Amino acid sequence: MALRPRSLGLLSIYIISFLFGLPANLLALRAFVGRVHKPNPAPIHILLLSLTLADLLLLLLLPFKMVEAAYDFHWPLGDTLCALTGYGFYSGIYCSTWLLAGISIERYRSVAFPVQYKLSRRPVYGVIAALVSWIMSFGHCTIVIIVEYLPTNKTGDAEGLLVCYDKFTQEQLDVVLPVRLELCLVLFFIPMVVTIFCYWRFVRIMLSQPHVETRKRWRAVGLVVMTLFNFLVCFGPYNVSHVVGYFQKSSESWRACAVLLSALNACIDPLIFYFSSSAVRKAFDEKLQKLRSWGASLLGFCRRRAREPAAERGHGSLGRAHVSFTRD
Repeated sequence: MALRPRSLGLLSIYIISFLFGLPANLLALRAFVGRVHKPNPAPIHILLLSLTLADLLLLLLLPFKMVEAAYDFHWPLGDTLCALTGYGFYSGIYCSTWLLAGISIERYRSVAFPVQYKLSRRPVYGVIAALVSWIMSFGHCTIVIIVEYLPTNKTGDAEGLLVCYDKFTQEQLDVVLPVRLELCLVLFFIPMVVTIFCYWRFVRIMLSQPHVETRKRWRAVGLVVMTLFNFLVCFGPYNVSHVVGYFQKSSESWRACAVLLSALNACIDPLIFYFSSSAVRKAFDEKLQKLRSWGASLLGFCRRRAREPAAERGHGSLGRAHVSFTRD
């Protein structure tokens, strides 16, 4: 089956996201597990660990989305795997929004009310917030499984080829569209407003305190920029498609590109981890130093190999000259 340019482009970006996002999130996972295992971990590290797990869930399901893109958005893997892949994929996306909001609340409280924050910084609060985020996202996204197994489900296109979570009947649209609108409001718009408010206050406080180091101020700004990029660029178009689809009473054809942007969130989150946690910065810097050392060693090896033929040719000439001289 020949791929259309759109399918080929999306497949390429899925592969790049997987190759860059998976190792970065695994490195962050190792750092956060180490922090959480210490006595009395901060709630923010529990939230960051949960966000890493949500990203890894999404990344581990990306190969199935690659297969879908490789088949020009037809689904060759069966109805059951279609339902489970969609359920896990969309749950991972929406779990991230409330976790990002929880991280912003923790950051705001730590600078606005430092004394009260230190006194009330208990791990159980982070565990509760993470569980609520997971339950809300997985609970809402059961719509994927429900719609996939409705009696009126027609999973073929005009040519009879199998498609996944698309080509809905009118009965399915009557169920899907209102739920999608609720997803946009509850799992995107509200956490985005909370995040914008908390980080607006957070940055104002950080920039207004003269004793804060310039490096910490830049890290604060970088954290805010990456988080807002996540909401506006990664999550925004996908959720706008929910609103447009609700009022037009249809499932928009450009949703595939919007879903791709949501998947890019798993590559942006490691930057948020870098700006948020000294443990992740240390792990990333150590790995970068190892890569530099490996690159320098490889470059030196290549240079030595390049010089060897010339040296061998020189030795060969001397040998031949010596043989000729003795024969004479």
